[in-house]
Amino acid sequence: MTSFPSPAEELRALDAELRHLDARRAFLLGRRAWLLNALYTAAPGSTPAAPPVRRPEATAPRVQNVLLVLGGILLTVAAIAFTLVSWGHLGIAGRALVLGAVTVAALGAPVLLLRRGLRSTAEAVAGLGLALTVLDAYALHEVAFAGADGTGYAAAAAAVLATVWAAYGLGLGALRAGVAESGGTSPRTALGLPLPLALCAAQLPLLLWSFAMDASVETVTAVLLATAAADTAIALRVSLEPVRIVAVVGASGWGAWGVSAAGWLSWAATGPGAAARAAALLALAAAIALTTARLAPKPALALGTALAGGLLTVTGVGGIARTILPEVWTVPAHLLCGLALLTAVRAQAPEPVRRGLVHASAVVQGLAVATTVPVVAIALLGPVGLLERIWSGAPESARTAVTLDAPWPPNTATVPLVLAVVAGTLALTGRTAPWRTPALAGASVLAWAAALVLPAVLELPYLAGLMTQGVLMAATLALAGFLRLAAPEPSQPSEQSEPSKPSPLSDRLRSPLPLTGALLALVTSVSLVLLSLATEPTTLVALAISAALFAGAAWRTGLGPLAAPASLVHATALTCAIGASVGWEPQHTALLVLTVPAIAALLAARLGDSPTTIPVEATGAAAGLLAIALSATHPPLLALTLALCGVIVTGRAVRPDRRHLGCLAAVLFVTASWVRLAVWEVGAPEAYTLPVTLPALVVGLLRRRRDVTASSWTAYGPGLAVTLVPSLFAAWGDPHWLRPLLLGAAALAVTLLGARHRLQAPLLLGGATLALVALHELAPYIAQVVDALPRWVPPALAGLALLAAGATYEQRLRDARRVRNALGKLS
Repeated sequence: MTSFPSPAEELRALDAELRHLDARRAFLLGRRAWLLNALYTAAPGSTPAAPPVRRPEATAPRVQNVLLVLGGILLTVAAIAFTLVSWGHLGIAGRALVLGAVTVAALGAPVLLLRRGLRSTAEAVAGLGLALTVLDAYALHEVAFAGADGTGYAAAAAAVLATVWAAYGLGLGALRAGVAESGGTSPRTALGLPLPLALCAAQLPLLLWSFAMDASVETVTAVLLATAAADTAIALRVSLEPVRIVAVVGASGWGAWGVSAAGWLSWAATGPGAAARAAALLALAAAIALTTARLAPKPALALGTALAGGLLTVTGVGGIARTILPEVWTVPAHLLCGLALLTAVRAQAPEPVRRGLVHASAVVQGLAVATTVPVVAIALLGPVGLLERIWSGAPESARTAVTLDAPWPPNTATVPLVLAVVAGTLALTGRTAPWRTPALAGASVLAWAAALVLPAVLELPYLAGLMTQGVLMAATLALAGFLRLAAPEPSQPSEQSEPSKPSPLSDRLRSPLPLTGALLALVTSVSLVLLSLATEPTTLVALAISAALFAGAAWRTGLGPLAAPASLVHATALTCAIGASVGWEPQHTALLVLTVPAIAALLAARLGDSPTTIPVEATGAAAGLLAIALSATHPPLLALTLALCGVIVTGRAVRPDRRHLGCLAAVLFVTASWVRLAVWEVGAPEAYTLPVTLPALVVGLLRRRRDVTASSWTAYGPGLAVTLVPSLFAAWGDPHWLRPLLLGAAALAVTLLGARHRLQAPLLLGGATLALVALHELAPYIAQVVDALPRWVPPALAGLALLAAGATYEQRLRDARRVRNALGKLS
C-alpha cells in the first residue's frame, strides 16, 4: 500500500523544493555574469581578437583624378613661368617653335588618349592645352601687338579663344561619335572641359569691348543684359550639364548686375529721356525674364521669372511716369502699372506665367499700401497724445488733432485714393476666387483705412473729422450686423446626436466678415473717443453715441459678444467723464460708476445662457473694480462701495448657475464691514470676526440639514475658528479679566453644545479654547508653583516621561515580533 501525504505536507514539500530551485538559479545566474565579465575583460595571454581589416581611405578613381589634376596644374604653372621668365632667352623663331609645338602637342594628345579609352588623362592634357592657348595669346600681344590697347586686345582674344575652344570641344565630340560608331570606345568618352571653358571665355568680349570703347553706363548695362540673354538662351537650349551650369550662373550674375544698374538709372533719372532709356533697359530685362518663364521646364522657375518680369515692367513704366507727373502721383502711377498686370489673366500664356504676373501685381499693390502705413498710423495713434491735454480746447483742423506738435508726412494727398483703389481691386478680383472671404475682409479694412485718414489728409475742420469718424463707426457696425444676419445658420444637430458644445466667438459670429466689421467699429470708437478729448462737450457726446450704437448693435444683431461689452466700457467711461464734468471727487464718481455693474447684472440676468452673458459679466466686474479703486482713498465711501458691490453680486448669486458668486458677495460684505469698523476706530477683533462667524454658522446649520453626511468640521469649523482663534490670541495679551471671561464662557457654551449634539468640531475647538483660557488664567499661579519646586523636579519628571515612552516602545516591538513569528509558522 502506498501512503500519500496530506495536502498540507505536500504543499510544504513543494515550497521547500521551489526555494532550493530559486537558490540554485540565483547561483547559476551569478556565475554566468562573472564568466561574461571575464570574457569581456580577458587577461593577458588570452586568445587575441581578430585584427581589424584596414580599408583604403580613397578610391582608385579619386586618386587617379587627383594625380591628373595636380599634374595638369604643375605643367600649366611651368608653362606660365617659362613664358613670363625665360621668354627672353630665345629668339623669335625659338619662341614660336616652342610654344607652337607644345600647344599643338597638348591639344593633339587627347585625340590619341581618347582612342585608347584614357578619358581622364585626356581631360587633364586638354586642360593644359587650353591654358597654353591663353599663354599664346599673351605672347602674341607682347611680340606682335605690343602697341594695341590692352582691354580691346583682351576682348578680341577672349572672342577668339571662345571660338577656338568651342570648335575644339565640338571637334572632339565629333571624334567621339565616330569612334563610338566604329566600336572603338564608349560614347561617354567625350571631354567635358572645353565647351564650359569656351562659354566662360564668351562672357567677356562684349563687356571688355564696352570698357575699351569707354561706353556710357546705359551701354554697359545693355551689354550686361545682352550677355545674360545669351546665357539664358544657352541654358534653355543646351542639354550638356556642365555647359548649362555655366550658363545659369552667368545669366544669374550678369542679369542681377544689369537689373540693379537699370533700376538705379531709373531711380536717378531726372528727365523723361533718361527715364525712357532706363525703362528700355528694364524692358529688355523683363523680356528676358518673361521669355524664360514661357520656355522654362519647371513651373516654379516659370512662376519666379514671370514675377520678376512683371516687377521690372512696372519699375520701368513707373520711372517714366515719375519724371513726368508730380511727386505726389508717383505711388498711384506705379499702382496703375501694377493693376495693368492683372490683364495677363486673360492672356494666351502658360498658367505659371499668368500666376507670376498676378503675383507681381499683388506685390506692387502691397508696396503701394505699405507707403500709406505712416499716415494711417498717425491718424489712428496720433489722438493718444490728447490724454495729456484733456479738454484743452478744440484744434484748428482734423490734421492738427492727430499730429499735435508732430510734422505731417509729405505727399500724402493720394493716400485715400491708393487705399480705395486697392480695396476695390481686392473686392473685384476676389469676388469669384477661392479666397473670396479673406479678399473681402482685406478690402473692408483698406476701405475703412481710406475713410479714417480722409479728414486729416483733406484738413477738414475738427468737428467734421469727428462726424466722419462717427459715421464710419456707425457704418462699420451696420455692415457687420447686416453680414451677421445675412450669414446662413449653421446646421442643427439631429435629435439622436449629442448636444454640441458652445462654439467659440468666431463661430458665434458665423463668418470672419462680421467679426472684421465689429473689430473695425471698435477700433474706430476708441479713435473717436481719443479724438474727442480735446473739449468737454465732444467727449460726452462721443461716449454717449458710442455706448448707444454698440448697445443697439448688441440688441438688434448677433454681435452681442463684442458689442455689449463695448457698450458697457463706453458707458463706464461716460460716467467717469460726467463725474469730472460736474466737478466730483473720485470717490463720489465711484458711486456713479457703480451703475454700470448694476446694469450689467440686470442685463446678464435677462440674457440667461446666451454667449453674451460672460463678456457682460466680465465687463461689469471690471467696472466694479474701477469703482473700488476710485473710492480707495476715502474709507467711508469705500465701505459703501464695497457693500453696494456685494449687493450686486448677491443679485447674480441668486441664479442656480451662479451660486459660487455667493462667496464673493460674502467677502465684499465682510470687507465693507471691516472698513467701516476701521473708520469708527474699533480695535476689538471680535467686532471684525463675529460678523463672519454668525453667517458662517447659519450656513453650516443649513448645510447639515440638507446633507446629513456633511462633517461638522466642514459646516462649523471655519466659522468657529474665525472668532475663537483671534480672540484667543487677544486674550493671552490682554491684562484685563473681561475678555478671557467672555471667551471662556463662549468656549464653554460651544463645548457643551458639541457634547450635547455629539459634534466633533465644536467639542474640540471649544474645549481647546477653554483649556487655553484656563491655562492663561492659571499661568501666574503655575509660575509661582514652579519657582517653589526644587530644581531637580523638572529633570526627574522628564526622565519619568522618557522611561514611560521607552517602555511603550519596547512593548510595541514585542508585539511586532510576535506577529512576525505567527506569520512564519503559517508558512
